[in-house]
Amino acid sequence: MLFSESFLSRPRRELSPGAYWVPDWLSAEEQRWIVARFHEWGAGPVPPRAAKIGDHEMSVQSLCLGWHWRPYEYSREATDVNGNRVLDFPDWMVRLGRKAIFAATQDQAAAERYTPDAALVNYYGTDAKMGMHQDRDEHLGDHVVSLSIGDTCKFRFGNTQHRNQPYEDIALASGDLFVFGGPARLAFHGVTKILPGTAPEDCGLGAGRINITMRVTGLSD
Repeated sequence: MLFSESFLSRPRRELSPGAYWVPDWLSAEEQRWIVARFHEWGAGPVPPRAAKIGDHEMSVQSLCLGWHWRPYEYSREATDVNGNRVLDFPDWMVRLGRKAIFAATQDQAAAERYTPDAALVNYYGTDAKMGMHQDRDEHLGDHVVSLSIGDTCKFRFGNTQHRNQPYEDIALASGDLFVFGGPARLAFHGVTKILPGTAPEDCGLGAGRINITMRVTGLSD
């Protein structure tokens, strides 16, 4: 068979101008390798933590690379965790981000220019969710690259004006790539549900979901 059933049933899509979904982009081997890196990062100088927005503690566990994110601000040190400097942004992730931009947009020049310097790495347990929000603490001229590994999630991608409709719900599965920028850069988006038991056996993650989002902060030391 020339194409797998997965490819035929889940084709690459542009949800709205600037928002691209590329299913099954990471191979099983690549997913396992990234999961191993995730465990290494978690044992590093800054452990995963649930960030607080006001008095509300998020249900996802987060760690950062390059720059530490806390609500509405980036810093090199995780002042809201233990004060340690976060791990550097890895060179291999810059290369992966450029490959992702090209896979999504087919724009070679944009891919070559893309130089992410921060990653927010979130772990979603069975009951974790992410409310509708905008990623607006970074340089808004650059795309956000999102990678999913593990259990499938119900991902809601909306409009740039508010959290309400119109929006579209899609199932982001292990290995999927999602990229948004341009007119979709400030679209509200969130995760409304994790589907337990949907992680492929060969992805390296037994349960839950890892989501890596690469960003360009526009900041310098």
